[in-house]
Amino acid sequence: MTITEKTAYLKGLADGLGVDPQSKEGKLWAALNDLLCDIAHELENLHETDRGQAQALDGLADEVSLLEDICDGLDGGDRDLSDDEDDGDLSYDGVVYDATCPVCGEEISFDEDTLEQGSIQCPKCGETLEFDLGAEEEETPADSEDEPKL
Repeated sequence: MTITEKTAYLKGLADGLGVDPQSKEGKLWAALNDLLCDIAHELENLHETDRGQAQALDGLADEVSLLEDICDGLDGGDRDLSDDEDDGDLSYDGVVYDATCPVCGEEISFDEDTLEQGSIQCPKCGETLEFDLGAEEEETPADSEDEPKL
């Protein structure tokens, strides 16, 4: 029995009690039955929407699988789809550094060779991020005036 069928059954039971619809009790039972019917219809609408979204999600998953198969076929099956960057070396085993662009907030990952070059350009906004390797080694807590003190 569905939830709307159950609310209809309860409405029938309440009607069978023989309560005068114009009395206080009759008005209360009528209002409760209306509320239960509204809730039941709203729940059924939500369940239907959920089923529709689940079907759409399944369809999208099938499309993504198809695209993965196509991409694997284009590059011989060695493609690592989790790697967003086009660094040309998907099997890099060296040290990777991360920085955040102060302009757009983009997370940028780079290797030691890039760090030694002294700068990198943000792929999102084009801002040049410069690295000062000497300052990192020589800085002491007394030298860092820009850091907030707790």
